[in-house]
Amino acid sequence: MPKLRFIWKMIFDGRGAPAAPTSRPQSQTWPDDALTGSCLGHSTVLLNFHGLRILTDPVFSKRVGPGVPPLILGPKRYLRPALGVKEFAAPDVIVLSHAHFDHLDRWSLRKFSRDTIVVTARATSDLVRRFHRVHELDWGQSIDLETRVGALRVTALEVNHWGARMMRDEYRGYNGYLIERAGRSVCFAGDTAYTAAFARLRENGQSPDLMLMPIGAYDPWIRAHCDPEQAVAMAEQAGARSFVPIHHQTFKLSSEPMNEPAARLHAAFAGQKRRMQLLALNVGETFTVPPR
Repeated sequence: MPKLRFIWKMIFDGRGAPAAPTSRPQSQTWPDDALTGSCLGHSTVLLNFHGLRILTDPVFSKRVGPGVPPLILGPKRYLRPALGVKEFAAPDVIVLSHAHFDHLDRWSLRKFSRDTIVVTARATSDLVRRFHRVHELDWGQSIDLETRVGALRVTALEVNHWGARMMRDEYRGYNGYLIERAGRSVCFAGDTAYTAAFARLRENGQSPDLMLMPIGAYDPWIRAHCDPEQAVAMAEQAGARSFVPIHHQTFKLSSEPMNEPAARLHAAFAGQKRRMQLLALNVGETFTVPPR
């Protein structure tokens, strides 16, 4: 029963307080005429997208899982968020990939204004009904949003994952997203195993400037989570110009060592010349996407 032993250890790990990341972004200095960002932990990415503040899958809780804080039945953070909620300007748009607890954390979402625009997957709006402006998207659907600094287009993309929050709600959707503004684009892959679906971006002339790709939790869950080499392959198939990893270093959701995904990703980029550029590797590092 190795999987049961791993799950027991994941929940009752006995560690002390989460450590601080080695880097801390200075988001208040990011310019409004560029595409700048940082992975704050796991799949939580803060972007300044030409003056528009976007936050993906915000998770700031010490643990994720069912329950009421501090009694949460789930894994504990290895790293503190690179920024706390009060340490960056409020997001204009929150993007949610799917309903899993490590991506849709209702306790973290309570910290943001009810007027924040939220884009989420099909059949998940019941989990975020505290917000006044919620838009559900299914694969292939797009929405054009008007924000305080202009237009934003968000398109839901097919990924290879699943969306159930609990055992019996398998009807819920699960998305990646293509986020477009000011002639530039970001692909936030959310959570995915290997799939050829991202190649459609290149085929449709939509190759993203930045690919935010998950790289961890693949051993033994390779059917649900891609490994670093597969993440790079999918980004290259999409024609991405730059790459930033997510879904690693924060929660131990699988058996591989915590530092292995980043080391394998670094080797994948160092081992051969690639047109795609690795902009950041670790939680808290600030990246700026080069212009086309």
